Amino acid sequence: MDAVKIDGKAIAEALRDRVAGDVALLQAKFNVTPGLAVVLIGNDPASSVYVKTKAKHAQTAGFKSQQFRLPGDVSEAELLGLIGELNADNSIDGILVQLPLPRHIDRWRVLEAIDPTKDVDGFHPYNVGRLAAGRPALVPCTPLGVVHLIRTVVSDLSGLDVVVIGRSNIVGKPLGVLLGDAGCTVTGAQLETRNLARRSREADIVIAAAGCAGLVRGDWLKPGAIVIDVGINRVVDSTGTAKLVGDVSFAEASKRASYITPVPGGVGPMTVGYLLANTVSAAVSRRGLSLGVGPRPAAYSHPTSASKLVQAGL
Repeated sequence: MDAVKIDGKAIAEALRDRVAGDVALLQAKFNVTPGLAVVLIGNDPASSVYVKTKAKHAQTAGFKSQQFRLPGDVSEAELLGLIGELNADNSIDGILVQLPLPRHIDRWRVLEAIDPTKDVDGFHPYNVGRLAAGRPALVPCTPLGVVHLIRTVVSDLSGLDVVVIGRSNIVGKPLGVLLGDAGCTVTGAQLETRNLARRSREADIVIAAAGCAGLVRGDWLKPGAIVIDVGINRVVDSTGTAKLVGDVSFAEASKRASYITPVPGGVGPMTVGYLLANTVSAAVSRRGLSLGVGPRPAAYSHPTSASKLVQAGL
């Protein structure tokens, strides 16, 4: 029997509905409307589509949503000046600078210039350090989405063996922290890892985030494994048609896994959902407020409590 698809689109829609409800509550109780500013440099088509999607969902959720589109040759000083203005604007709770940046701009200088309390991507070293130390922090959106998806199909992560293929600061490393705090035994792997297929075959959960199309084959999985595919790769098939595929050979993996995320329609929508959740979290924490009702999605609380909150709030 083929694996059950984990429907990231439907789960993300439920998360966005929860966020919209919290926005309405903030407006009614405190006259606060969360503000999200997205900065895009240049005209990269994929980035433009992604920014448009973020803006649409932010507006639907009731946010104050602003977009700043800068030319590809904008100077680093001009970009840092804009970030400084957004830092000082109390109506803006979340600042996101869309990556990648042009080569003439220092990525880390830009990310470190963002007010950590408005760093809804969770990339600032302050938030990275607090996550690693088990302190409340804004956590990268994709790892939060991955944990949420896993929690929809397994109730207790304690003692499970997880292999995370890909050690990026955006996905792999923070995922290791979140899953470790949830009680998993986490192996951080990468393309250069020796015996990668064997290590994957021993895992209860395999998370592929290496940016390599079709890397994880069916025989890399033990029967019944849960497979989360974070990869998004554009490939051209034999007919010359471009399509998006993940890091997992979906057809093969579906024959052995118990649950699997598709690409597209799996992790991607969750990333946008948690961008919105992080923005509400920032709006609440910056003002010292409390929503005061029910369990919240993971981004609203201590990162080490993320799994329990997701389980209760879904």
